[in-house]
Amino acid sequence: MHRDEELLLAVLNSAPVSAGRLIDCLDGTSGRELAQSWGGTGTADESAQLRRARDALQSVIRGAEPPDIDGLTVIDGLTVIVDDAVRTPRVTRDGVVWDLQAPDDDRLAVDVVLAWSSVVAEFPGRLRACANDECNLFLVDHSRPGTAKWCSMATCGNRMKARAHASRSSG
Repeated sequence: MHRDEELLLAVLNSAPVSAGRLIDCLDGTSGRELAQSWGGTGTADESAQLRRARDALQSVIRGAEPPDIDGLTVIDGLTVIVDDAVRTPRVTRDGVVWDLQAPDDDRLAVDVVLAWSSVVAEFPGRLRACANDECNLFLVDHSRPGTAKWCSMATCGNRMKARAHASRSSG
């Protein structure tokens, strides 16, 4: 897994469901720690921007676009996140490197949107939500046939297979 994919999944999966309740890991200390672990500022403004990016990207990936987030369509919301960002090329001995310039509290959210774009370009159709309706996690399917359904076979996969078996057995 490369950095873009890791960053994208870290942010997309920052709202897991535990004991039937959605937990927002971008709140408080956990949000600050997540942001700082990716080079962010850890401020409340940065967490709010990451939350906007996460919520918009989750909607786009699920294909269940709500009418708006913060008064904007999901795509317009993503556009606002990247609007003030500029990538400039810098030539090095190893090739061209693109430097990102964005306001400090927006940079990590911009990185997440750019990571999403990179992942969907590199792995078309492979970024998806877990098939377990009670789960709120996402995965990038690296399986050869491209048929992975669950964020984790050990948790969601086994649960879903057990439910399917139970419903076949009781019917």
